Amino acid sequence: MPALMQGNLQPTVYRFKLGSFEVATLLDSKAIREGMHPNYGANATADEVQALARANNIDPQRFEHNNIPSLVNTGKELILFDTGNGALPREYEQLKARMPAGNTVARLAELGHKPEDIDIVVATHGHPDHIGGLVEGGKPVFPNARYVFGAAEYDFWQKGENVREARKFNRELFVKICTPLSNRSTFIRPGDEVVPGITAVEAFGHSPGLLAFHIESDGKRFMVTADTLTQFVMAVQRPDWYFDMDDLKDQAVATRKRMLDMLATDKIMFASFHMPFPGIGYIERNGAGYRWVAHSYQLNL
Repeated sequence: MPALMQGNLQPTVYRFKLGSFEVATLLDSKAIREGMHPNYGANATADEVQALARANNIDPQRFEHNNIPSLVNTGKELILFDTGNGALPREYEQLKARMPAGNTVARLAELGHKPEDIDIVVATHGHPDHIGGLVEGGKPVFPNARYVFGAAEYDFWQKGENVREARKFNRELFVKICTPLSNRSTFIRPGDEVVPGITAVEAFGHSPGLLAFHIESDGKRFMVTADTLTQFVMAVQRPDWYFDMDDLKDQAVATRKRMLDMLATDKIMFASFHMPFPGIGYIERNGAGYRWVAHSYQLNL
C-alpha cells in the first residue's frame, strides 16, 4: 500500500520565556509572491537583486511573505502586537486575490487563549495586514481589549493628507476599522510605555508613524520591530534598497540603517513581522554591512 503524501508542515506558534515575561510569535498567514524585483530594490537593477538572492540561496523571482503578530504575557496582561489579515479578504472583494485570510485567533487558541482574554492590542502601524484582524463583521474581535495606536500614525490616516494613490483604499479601511475603537484607545509617542517594560521606539518610514517596541524583563531584552525590516536578505544586506510597500522610502531607508546599527551594537534579539517564521533572530555585522542570523536554541536555555 503506498504511503500517502501529507504536504508541507510548518510550525504556527512559538513561545519562549523572557525574564518573567512569556513572548510568543504567531503565524497569522503567508503568501508566495512573484517578482523579487521591483518589490525590493526598485532603485537597483533586476540583475543586482537577483544576484543577491542567488548568493543567499533563495529564489531570485519568488519570495515567501509571512505575517507574524507577537504576543507578550507580562503575568498581569496579555498584549497582542498587530492582528494580521483577519477577515479582510472575505469581506472586501478587492482584497480577495491579494491576501490570504488571517488566523491570529486560531493561533491564540493553540496557545490556550480566547479573544476575550486579550487585555491590550497594539497596532504598530495602520497597514491592512496589521489592523485587519481588529474587527470582523463590524464587531471588535477582542471585545475586552484596550487599543494602543501611535499618535502620529493615527493622525496621518485620520487626516488623510498626502496619502499616496496606492494607499487610498488603505486609508478607507483604517478609518472604517479603527475610528470606532478610538473611545477605547490610547495614543502614544516614541519613548512612551505601553506597560512597564514595554516602550515605543520611533521607526517612521515604512508608514509615517510606524513604531517598534523594546521589551525588557529581569534584564532580558527583546524587540518587536514590525515592518522596519521586511525581508531577511534584501532589507538587511541592502538597507538602501527601496521596498515597494514603504510609504516614505527615503525615511524608511534611514530608519532601517539606524535600526540595524542598534540591533547589531546592542546584540538584541528581535521579532520581525515578515521574516521567515518564527520571525526571530539577531543582526550581525558582516564587513561593512549586516546579515540576519536566525535564532536557534538561545531562547530554549
